[in-house]
Amino acid sequence: MNIIATDRSSLESDIHIEHFPNGLTLLYEHMPWLRSVAFTLLTGSGTVYEPAGLEGLAGVSLEMVQRGAGQLSSREIVERLDFLGVERSSTVTTCHSIFSAAMLPQSLPESLAIYGEIVQRPHLREDDLEDARRVAQQEVRAIQDDVAMRSSIELKRFRYQEPYGRSAQGRLEGIERIELNDVVNFVQEHFSAAGAILAVAGNYNWEQLRHEVVSGFGTWQSRIQPEDPAVIIRSGSQHIVEESAQTYLALAFRSVPYHHPEYYLSRGLLSILGDGMSSRLFSEVREKRGLVYAISANHFTLRDTGSILCFAGSTAGRARETLDVTLATISSLGEGIDPSELVRMKNRMKMNLVLEPESGMSRSAQMASDWYYLGRVQSPREILSEVEHLTCDALIEHFQRHPPTAWTLVSIGEEQVELPYGI
Repeated sequence: MNIIATDRSSLESDIHIEHFPNGLTLLYEHMPWLRSVAFTLLTGSGTVYEPAGLEGLAGVSLEMVQRGAGQLSSREIVERLDFLGVERSSTVTTCHSIFSAAMLPQSLPESLAIYGEIVQRPHLREDDLEDARRVAQQEVRAIQDDVAMRSSIELKRFRYQEPYGRSAQGRLEGIERIELNDVVNFVQEHFSAAGAILAVAGNYNWEQLRHEVVSGFGTWQSRIQPEDPAVIIRSGSQHIVEESAQTYLALAFRSVPYHHPEYYLSRGLLSILGDGMSSRLFSEVREKRGLVYAISANHFTLRDTGSILCFAGSTAGRARETLDVTLATISSLGEGIDPSELVRMKNRMKMNLVLEPESGMSRSAQMASDWYYLGRVQSPREILSEVEHLTCDALIEHFQRHPPTAWTLVSIGEEQVELPYGI
């Protein structure tokens, strides 16, 4: 396998980056203080690429590729990875199917070889389809009992519509329609080396890693990937009727995406708004007024757009007041930032930077995400510098330049709640 380009970035992080002719990008950060190594593998096979009417196909396909590949049966894959001591997981997101694994360094060569078989030579047998379908159906049904998760799924579905609003778990009717041919076509078209990212972090030899990747992924076929469709955001309110003493509110407004130069200003405001028990939402909505039993806020990004998502669980009779106080609390960010809030926010963000290098798994996931959204890998020192330079005035100015717009609200419960007129 010939190498097209190799480069090094971030002296502090000792990061190696290599691009292979088939479209695979290999990222490696040497972390000699660890006694383990971890990798995150992203393939362009997320829910956005599912054919219309087959919502759930990405998840079923991810389950199917792990049920036997190459010379290994489904049971042999499980037993071999367990024998190697591999801690692993897999998940579907909007744009990717993601494989994550952590292990002792001596287990990495065989582990990479097994995952190379999984993404390139899965069995995809008819006998396994019904079991994979049942797993997917059980996940969908389990969500029906988790109102918090349902509100998140319904907010995404309403705000982003098709195809970005699709749930990773899919729909029961879509899962029921899936046939083996649908899985085979989806895997052949989207489990491709083109655009795939393999990020490795831990204590391992770089040249040996290159050799293992060439051996395990060097023949991975590359297929032209479809262009991502445009993102269309829908504003407005949607109510889902459910007999319950509680009403759950899921609220979203526009923010900057991950690649935006002011992203860390947005993250700083988000931390002040909804990160922890000293945040404004927790203090104003829960502690001072006792309106909710739970409230939180987080950031969601696609390549070219970002959103702040807020979730609150309240009683039916206080849902309207909960929404009003939440909106007022968000608006208060533009009126002033207390220096104590700035210090707390910086300390929380810096603590995350301290903890991340202690986990090869989290670091490999961050590297893969950076490469997908930024086309480069940020070092912890670079992020720390961004955080250190945040000021109260800069946060307020960012809020004024990028005020909340494109509001979306989804409520679940007996009482219908709508966004105020004119918001």
